[in-house]
Amino acid sequence: MELPGKRITDFINRHHVLTLATCAGGIPWCANCFYVYLEGTNQLVFTSDDKTKHVQDVLQNPEVAGSIVLETSVVGKIQGIQFRGVMRRPQPAESTAVQMAYLKRFPFALLMDTSLWVVDLSYLKMTDNRLGFGKKLIWER
Repeated sequence: MELPGKRITDFINRHHVLTLATCAGGIPWCANCFYVYLEGTNQLVFTSDDKTKHVQDVLQNPEVAGSIVLETSVVGKIQGIQFRGVMRRPQPAESTAVQMAYLKRFPFALLMDTSLWVVDLSYLKMTDNRLGFGKKLIWER
């Protein structure tokens, strides 16, 4: 599998909060989640309570979108990722690795009663104004 370029993966790895967009029954929803990026498999991993609206939406429609952004008011420094993918529970064969990676970055998650979720990324678009105004880097599976 071809993986996104270094500039994209470095940006994703430098941040830790994503905005996740779901849609079920024609009603869109957004949620913010702490995440860890698994570079080798090109996945975002996060935890969420099974009763949340975004998890309930995903049980009806696993296609998700989202973003990861750098907060700045300086136009020349704007950077951000928009993504699409499929959200799912980790498979048994990957469950331990996914859990270890998440807990390494967010050890406080041990105290939470939530479930792990994975987004298998299928599309990434990075805007990076440091490369020129409106410069886009695109990766697609």
